[in-house]
Amino acid sequence: MTLTFNSDAYSKLLSQYQPRVIKTEEENEQFLAVVEDLLSRSHLTSEEDTLLELLMRLIEDFESQHYQLNISTPASRILHLLEAQGLETDDLISIFGSSNLVSQIINGEVGVTQEQANILGKFLKVDASLFVR
Repeated sequence: MTLTFNSDAYSKLLSQYQPRVIKTEEENEQFLAVVEDLLSRSHLTSEEDTLLELLMRLIEDFESQHYQLNISTPASRILHLLEAQGLETDDLISIFGSSNLVSQIINGEVGVTQEQANILGKFLKVDASLFVR
């Protein structure tokens, strides 16, 4: 069985739903509702399937720009590695020289120098590049 694509039917769907780059949360919610409706159907035409794919890409694009989950920073990597190895931030004082500097680094107020990153990498047994931006 060969599926055919009807350009006129697809044009009607495009006219009905007017997919476009999503710029607001309201538009995102609107297109999410359309996607949910399409997914709830037992059978989609080729045109509906193409529209579904387009809407899902638009939603993914919007959400990846606005809901940046799992973005790590050098500071968050340091904290994660300390926790994973059963260490405390005070264990970093010998590397950075003072508790004040450790606090500034952990809070993202200052960055780690390449030299500090090399020492920290050896201390935490990971690649030093994890700690420099």
